Amino acid sequence: MERYISRVDKGKVEEVNSKKFLKVAAYVRVSTCKDAMLHSLASQVSYYQTYIQAHDNYKFAGIFSDEGISGTKAHRPGFDEMIAKAKAGSINLIITKSISRFARNTVTLLETIRELKTYGVDVYFEEQNIHTLSAEGELMITILASYAQEESRSASENLKWRIRKNFEEGKAWNTSVLGYKLDKGVFHIIPEEAVIVKRIYDMFLKGNGTPAIAKELNKEGFVSKRGHPFNTSSIKLILTNYLYTGNLLLQRFYKNNHIDKKKMINKGELPKYHALDTHEAIIPLGTFLHVQQLMEAKRDFTNRVSPHNKSSLTGKLVCANCGTHYRRKVSRDKAYWICGTYSMKGKEYCASTQIPEEILLSKIAEALRMNYFDEEVFSKKIDHIEVRNNNELGFYFLDNRVKTLTWQDKSRSLSWTAEMKEKARRKAIIQHHGNSQSYSSNIRPAYQIRT
Repeated sequence: MERYISRVDKGKVEEVNSKKFLKVAAYVRVSTCKDAMLHSLASQVSYYQTYIQAHDNYKFAGIFSDEGISGTKAHRPGFDEMIAKAKAGSINLIITKSISRFARNTVTLLETIRELKTYGVDVYFEEQNIHTLSAEGELMITILASYAQEESRSASENLKWRIRKNFEEGKAWNTSVLGYKLDKGVFHIIPEEAVIVKRIYDMFLKGNGTPAIAKELNKEGFVSKRGHPFNTSSIKLILTNYLYTGNLLLQRFYKNNHIDKKKMINKGELPKYHALDTHEAIIPLGTFLHVQQLMEAKRDFTNRVSPHNKSSLTGKLVCANCGTHYRRKVSRDKAYWICGTYSMKGKEYCASTQIPEEILLSKIAEALRMNYFDEEVFSKKIDHIEVRNNNELGFYFLDNRVKTLTWQDKSRSLSWTAEMKEKARRKAIIQHHGNSQSYSSNIRPAYQIRT
């Protein structure tokens, strides 16, 4: 039996006999990473390798696959690589099991097959027995793709119904969190992971910030639930996760639709479910609430001491040592700019210098020949600032000029306030007389909570 495909070349359609070699590839996909599905993927790959090699006029052009990615997704690594090679002329024919395996989004499917058609690339869907380059191919695909998309929507609605039924019963759904394992909707403590969670809360209550906590845990070789190093974001997620109290607040997030599947914060669009005493707690509720108060107080304090809009400088300061952007840090009512690498990993990774924001703004004004820092002028004239060693700043202007300035930190004696001097005086007296109890009563907590 002979089979024909069409190839578009400068607007002319040629009929190419299938007895000539065709560069044939196959596309396979599974939508979850569960063991059974991955076994199915391996079976599909093996099947198509045998299938393609069994045809004398087929030249093997590869098997492209995606694991744990839905067919509604617009971007799939294996799929995108296959399409790119087809456009480059490395593939003439793509074989796939069904329309739903190729794409469940009708618009994406039609746009892809029409684009491939302009390159003379045929797509064959086995289940539907359709070639996209055949006369009736596109009409049939339009009808069947609409059906596949509706099938996807129906499956999504059924899944949502099951998830909400679990929520109503106080059961979580497919959640992975450090310190617990989820078994049939119930959380069970993993002791060795729970120790890390307790330590994170303890370190925070002792005054350590999230970057310092992450740095210490990474230094000691601890890793997150997914085996990655800790960072500021992962520490914050642990410190704000209500689940550690033994209670659940369910459906805090939802997906916008079955095609985009964008994660949205539930601001009242859907009901939330508050389930109490669903599992054993790692962190007492009182401790958790205290941590939330401290974090809120710290946010309020940071916002209160921000005299300038930090967004005008964010992304503009670059470390000359490691190339990382500088970030803003507030300590003892003063703002500083510090290298991101130094902040997260320490001096052994980047021996850079932090610069007080007050000095930085004055040097920007000097570079612009102004008496004060003007955010609008800065944004219009300076592309970025390179923070170098030896207190040197390189200003790179948008008109390609480069200007170098040096800065000098204020003398410590000049920067001391009357309050700081009084504290130092009292400390010296106490150390001399050994009255540590009197001194300790004057130490403020790491954070003060506003009432």
